[in-house]
Amino acid sequence: MFQSLVLSLFLYFPEDKSEYIPAAITFVIFLIGALLTMRLIIVVSKREAQKAKQLEEQLKNQQPPQRNS
Repeated sequence: MFQSLVLSLFLYFPEDKSEYIPAAITFVIFLIGALLTMRLIIVVSKREAQKAKQLEEQLKNQQPPQRNS
């Protein structure tokens, strides 16, 4: 009895299937937004990695060679 009451709070299956359309549209919008955000993060990360690599090479070239004592 308690389990069916709890499940009825979260599960709702409408008779009219057109009620799924706004939810599907919202899902697609958020999915596209998430994919674009992920792609943007990857592009910025690659750009930052390239900058870090160039800075590392610049710093390596500026330092005199280490002497072994």
